[in-house]
Amino acid sequence: MGGFKMDEQYLKSIQQQLHQAGFKLTPQREATVCSLIENEEGHLSAEEVYMRVKEKSPDIGLATVYRTLEILSELKILDKVSFTDGLIRYDLRREGSQHHFHHHLLCTQCGKIQEVHEDLLLDVERVVEQQFHFQVTDHKLTFQGICMDCQRKNREQQQKQ
Repeated sequence: MGGFKMDEQYLKSIQQQLHQAGFKLTPQREATVCSLIENEEGHLSAEEVYMRVKEKSPDIGLATVYRTLEILSELKILDKVSFTDGLIRYDLRREGSQHHFHHHLLCTQCGKIQEVHEDLLLDVERVVEQQFHFQVTDHKLTFQGICMDCQRKNREQQQKQ
């Protein structure tokens, strides 16, 4: 889904977060961040990020991309998300939000990942904190099921039989 316009303001925000933590936005890091911003809905793995970065910066190494992703994860600019395929994928956090503020819908048939851009678990967090005296610092939620497109395809196939 690379049709996204580069979000310069978001890039500057990430640059400031890196700078405050003592990291420079090197050309390699910038290329990695730009690739993530341009493919924000893509839930890319490290290898997928690397392949996209390599298109623009052919001299970059996989280890550099991995190090950058780790730094961005440690700074909570990125979230690491693992789905049923076992691959670690990376998800940008917008404006340094404290929570992983959206949830995922994973189609078990075609593998498509959709995002729900609202925090559905705030009430659940309150209950957990009050009843179990457990301070919630984050949560991640993935619904697994069958997407609309696959449901339609399944119905069409059943009608043909």
